[in-house]
Amino acid sequence: MRSTAQANKAEAKWISLFNGKDIEDWFVKIHHHEVGVNAHETFRVEDGMIKVRYDKYGDFNDQFGHLYYKTPYSYYRLVVEYRFAGELQRGAPSYTVLNSGVMFHSQDPHTMPKEQDWPISVEMQFLAGLGDGKVRPTGNMCSPGTDIVFQGKKYDGHCLNSSSKTFGKDEWVRAELIVLGDSLITHMINGDTVLQYTHPTMGGGVANNYDRSVWQEGKPLKSGYIALQSEGQPIDFRKVELLPLR
Repeated sequence: MRSTAQANKAEAKWISLFNGKDIEDWFVKIHHHEVGVNAHETFRVEDGMIKVRYDKYGDFNDQFGHLYYKTPYSYYRLVVEYRFAGELQRGAPSYTVLNSGVMFHSQDPHTMPKEQDWPISVEMQFLAGLGDGKVRPTGNMCSPGTDIVFQGKKYDGHCLNSSSKTFGKDEWVRAELIVLGDSLITHMINGDTVLQYTHPTMGGGVANNYDRSVWQEGKPLKSGYIALQSEGQPIDFRKVELLPLR
């Protein structure tokens, strides 16, 4: 007779969240627009990749956006392969240059008002070097509308840098998340563990104009939606795969 661990290992299979052809299993929420409106074709599929582009924009006008997979998850490994492309869109905040990410444990975007800018979620932030020789790690943590515990204490800040090296603008990077409900979260870059923290909860600031009935300070974040980010910097995603762990 197989052990439970052997059975679980045999049954676990990686799921391709992106099929390489379309984003029919995904839906969009962009600031200033209703959920489901892919304004300016921000998210599109070309050359077998999900591309975030702004060639149909005028001024950026704080149109921060996210592309959500249709199913929420709780315990899983997530792999995202990305590279930055192009130039920062006119009018986008300077801090968003070569900056993007993947959100997880996110609220359902259908609960987001039109004027909510960021989803209540945790972000694995992606950055690339600015060409100035300064260290700029990727695989960091940011926390819109949330809090985390780092090294045994509630983290007093919005973003927390990882220990990764700095990558160039056009380099493909493999980012991996290991999410164990509301307990341990692990960030990995190109196979190396670069950050770990625990106990994500609702809290903090940064997210604005959310429905007050949705945000509950101190509520553990045990599951939620996964979303690819758009905040003014063109970026490509060629792989988005998930392995359920429970």
